[in-house]
Amino acid sequence: MKNTKQDLGIVLIRVSIAFTMLIYGISKLRFGIDFISDQIAQYGLPSFLGYGVYLGEIIAPILIIIGYRTKLAGLIFATNCFVATLLVQLPNLLKLNGFGGWEMGPLFIYTLFGIALFFTGGGKYSVSTKNKWD
Repeated sequence: MKNTKQDLGIVLIRVSIAFTMLIYGISKLRFGIDFISDQIAQYGLPSFLGYGVYLGEIIAPILIIIGYRTKLAGLIFATNCFVATLLVQLPNLLKLNGFGGWEMGPLFIYTLFGIALFFTGGGKYSVSTKNKWD
C-alpha cells in the first residue's frame, strides 16, 4: 500500500510547479510567441513550431495539475523546457544571476520535474490513475 503522505507530496509538487509554468503560458497567450518563433526560425526550422510552446506551457501544466495522463504531460513539459534551454538559455549555462544563483536554475528544476513525473506519475490524488500514462 502506498504512503498517503507521499501522494500528498506529489500533488503539492504537481500543482505548485505546473501552476508556475502555466503563468508563462498565459503570458504567451496574452503577448504572443513572436520571440519564440523568431528563435526557431534562426535555427532554420519552420516558425510554426513555436506554437508547440502552448502544448508545453498551457496544456501539459493543466494536465499535470489535474492529474490526467501525468506521465505523458511530464514528458511534454520536460521536452518544452529542454528546447527552451537549447533555443534561449544555453549561453547562461555557466552564469550566475544577480543574487548569486544559477541563471538556469528554474528551467533546470522545471526540466527535472517533468522527467520525475514521467517516472512517478501523478499519484493517488489524480483525475486518472489507471492508464499507463497516468
